[in-house]
Amino acid sequence: MTGSPGVVAVVAWRHARTNAPLVEAWRELGIRAELLDPPRAHDVLGPGDVALARVDVTPSLDGVERGLLEIAALRGRGVRLLNGPEEQIAAHDKLQTAQRLDSARIPHPRTVHAVGLDELAALELPFVLKPRFGSWGHDVMLCRDPADVELALSVLRERSWFEAQGVLAQELVPPCGHDVRLIVAGGRVVGAAERRAPAGAWRTNLSYGARLVPAAPSSEATALAVAAAPAIGADLAAVELFPLPDCRYGVLKVDGAVDCSAEYAPPRGHGYRDVAGALGLTPQVAAAAGDAV
Repeated sequence: MTGSPGVVAVVAWRHARTNAPLVEAWRELGIRAELLDPPRAHDVLGPGDVALARVDVTPSLDGVERGLLEIAALRGRGVRLLNGPEEQIAAHDKLQTAQRLDSARIPHPRTVHAVGLDELAALELPFVLKPRFGSWGHDVMLCRDPADVELALSVLRERSWFEAQGVLAQELVPPCGHDVRLIVAGGRVVGAAERRAPAGAWRTNLSYGARLVPAAPSSEATALAVAAAPAIGADLAAVELFPLPDCRYGVLKVDGAVDCSAEYAPPRGHGYRDVAGALGLTPQVAAAAGDAV
């Protein structure tokens, strides 16, 4: 990088709760930040600009939102691309996430791709059934016995994503009522929060009533998150950890379009500003990088 970047674009289709605040916070730092959809980004970005891709899964859970081709073309036009198409797919496709974490020897629940009852019947219970491109906790079903499996499949067979992709069966992580999400940017942790499930609930999705509270991650959790993000290739991601005995953790998920809201900001930290600094987007950081070349 040679001097300050030009436009820094958050490339996304929706004004998710992070996208607009991210752009606003970066503008306050003197960054020429814009929120652009993929076709618009393809039309206006060029050499010296930066694009942070934040496409999400489709509402029907059958894949990633359109726009990956336009985003991929940016690299050939001299745009610095963060969370490119390959990284977006690796994060959103939970089967590919599991394979990459396994290759990196990062602890992760055993995950099996199945298409029918016969394959699932051979697996050890309990497990969780989920879409390959799931999000928000939708269509995630806990199976503790064979009857649960049959009931879950009777529901999931009606989903378009099931017909196209089958289903993932993931080893059940013993519910403990909470998990930890760490925001990793540019290879370092810039924020963390704990998600606390309602009493008696087995999952910690905010869409199912969980609360989000700031957290101070341990050195073990930080090291694991910093290892997990590059295993997916992500420049900016949330790494979801579940607690294990002896103060250890496993990785449940790596989110490439994370909502890193103010609750994730560490004590004496600055949230979105820390993300910009870690990614080398602030004018001061960019200039220093250029001087060092």
